[in-house]
Amino acid sequence: MTSAEEIQREYYESTARGYDAAHVDEGDEHYFALGFLLGAATYLKVGSVLEVGAGTGRGLEYLEQHAPHLKVHGIEPVRALREQAYAKGIAADTLSDGDGTRLAFADGAFDVVCAFGVLHHVQDHGRVVGEMLRVAKKAIFISDGNNYGQGRPVVRAFKQALHVAGLWPLANLIKTRGKGYAITEGDGLAYSYSVFNDYRLIRKQCARVHLLNTSDAGIDPYKSAGHVALLGIK
Repeated sequence: MTSAEEIQREYYESTARGYDAAHVDEGDEHYFALGFLLGAATYLKVGSVLEVGAGTGRGLEYLEQHAPHLKVHGIEPVRALREQAYAKGIAADTLSDGDGTRLAFADGAFDVVCAFGVLHHVQDHGRVVGEMLRVAKKAIFISDGNNYGQGRPVVRAFKQALHVAGLWPLANLIKTRGKGYAITEGDGLAYSYSVFNDYRLIRKQCARVHLLNTSDAGIDPYKSAGHVALLGIK
């Protein structure tokens, strides 16, 4: 049986050449979040940034263009995506092979460790966030989905109620027929994920946590924002 990881890799290998055209838009939530990260980096006097799951180098490219003084590095496990980044001019020593669940860097090796649209593709997202916190000296930054804020109001309310009752994992297993993930043409293999799933873990290791809805939302991003950016400052 093909594993979830193998399905993901096959998806990215087959879509790498058209990945940017299908997934990268300068008006999307991740570009919005990158602008927020740039401001936070100035505020925190950041000198180095590590991006986990850098893909074709969108984040690295943005940071190199807008903050050339920063030392930036990215890891990406899919070779085909790295090759697309290299073709765009990202240096091989800037983007390397790597696994977010086992970051090959010392504690506090980078001022900021970030991830954009990666964690909803990871089954053990808490382990990745734990590694990000370990390697980050000053802060971590996450831009990703919030499944509890997606859908019509009645759907969101139902999911939030299940979450509060601790029943969302079971409901999701039923919904996905025991797999725990869904596969779509546009996003490949993805898990039901919310930035808020890792909030407690981040809160324990960060003195301050800041949230930003990166898609239009009401006053409470947990209840109404489909995409959220989180900055955890140590």
